[in-house]
Amino acid sequence: ELGRLYFTQIIALSKQRTYQCDDINKLGGTVPTEYLAFTIGKICVSDIFDANRYSHDPRTQFMSWGLMNNGAWDFAANTKGYTPSVVIEWVTPHDALRYGVSLLPKVANGMEMNWHLQKSSSHSIEYTHNYSWMGKKGSLRLFSFINWAGMGNYKESLKLNPSAPDLSKTERSGRTKYGFGVNVEQEMNDFIGVFFRAGWNDGRNETWAFTEIDRTLSVGLSANGSKWHRKGDTAGLAHVISALSGSHRDYLKAGGRGFELGDGSLNYGLENLSELYYSLALKDNLFLSGAYQLIINPGYNKSRGPVSVLSLRVHAVF
Repeated sequence: ELGRLYFTQIIALSKQRTYQCDDINKLGGTVPTEYLAFTIGKICVSDIFDANRYSHDPRTQFMSWGLMNNGAWDFAANTKGYTPSVVIEWVTPHDALRYGVSLLPKVANGMEMNWHLQKSSSHSIEYTHNYSWMGKKGSLRLFSFINWAGMGNYKESLKLNPSAPDLSKTERSGRTKYGFGVNVEQEMNDFIGVFFRAGWNDGRNETWAFTEIDRTLSVGLSANGSKWHRKGDTAGLAHVISALSGSHRDYLKAGGRGFELGDGSLNYGLENLSELYYSLALKDNLFLSGAYQLIINPGYNKSRGPVSVLSLRVHAVF
């Protein structure tokens, strides 16, 4: 399965240029400080939207889906996280505006994409403001999304069968899911940075692509290893609270199932997840990361957990 294959055209809006380091999905070299960019092809939309310096990359940072992205953003993707898209970006040193349209899968969390844009599509828009606070860099991002797809409706499924609701039995054309989010990152000093995310979606229709979160709130910090002479290392600590809409939790409580949640009943409670990680830079291109997660009310069920999760990752860059 091909992950990414895309073409980007940059149109300079200023003569000033700045150096861009070689990185994942980026070529090293100079780029204009102000530009328009057009991208078309198969991408992971979270490569472009909802970025955060301290909480975005599960290869070496936080592993939880509720921390690496805004959990309430049901972002367009196939089962493996990729989708054909068109993205337009306007970028300046202090502000940026991005808009993208992407394909959605034919079925929830499916691999086959729906190419009938008049029936199914995902639209994302984001505004970024880069600022300086007490001489330290920060960024504020505001975004919104709307998805059109053949989603099932939670309330309708309950009306059709209160004791055994089934989303597949509801009318599945012309459904939408929309939401909003805020994303803040702030450098505190040369050692520590902090971040904050909050997100909300309407939660009326079934989750289609990312994860079954309708409301989210997360906060955390990240530190590099310069204080102990390991500048290439990073450590992070964060907490995320996830919630469901009222109709979503009623559906699960009655025995309904989504593509991730559903066990015949639901003793509802907010899901709380804390994560601590350390990423050890073995070389410039080789990282070993360990993480610990504590999950309270996993799957929003107070009858479960708490659960501890330990993980170990190796990340190599070529």
